[in-house]
Amino acid sequence: MKKLILTAMTAALLATPMAASAQGRTVVKERPGRTVVVEKNRHGQNVRRTVVRQQPVGHARWQRGQRFDRNRAPNYRQIDYRAYRQRGVYAPPRGYQWVRSGNDAVLIAIASGVIGAVIGGAIAN
Repeated sequence: MKKLILTAMTAALLATPMAASAQGRTVVKERPGRTVVVEKNRHGQNVRRTVVRQQPVGHARWQRGQRFDRNRAPNYRQIDYRAYRQRGVYAPPRGYQWVRSGNDAVLIAIASGVIGAVIGGAIAN
């Protein structure tokens, strides 16, 4: 029974690349922020052109509990919470500080760099 399952799994793994190449999907250009994929039929003619957009390089979507990396934060700087109080930024607890990452205000622990809160769009020009 084990040999039969192992043989079926091996056949499935070997057939997967052949099935993918039969579709004719080819990545033409890959740039930071987007990928252009061209599907071709069996005659080599372009059937469909798809542009896949990704999140811009260097911009991060911060979430609570992640470790904050200031190298991935655009416009990184420590901010004064009093200037943005009307937008939901409150006084940081002991051991935390508010920093700017793009237009977001991120509350990070000073010692560990763990994110405690994120307020998106708090710092809009």
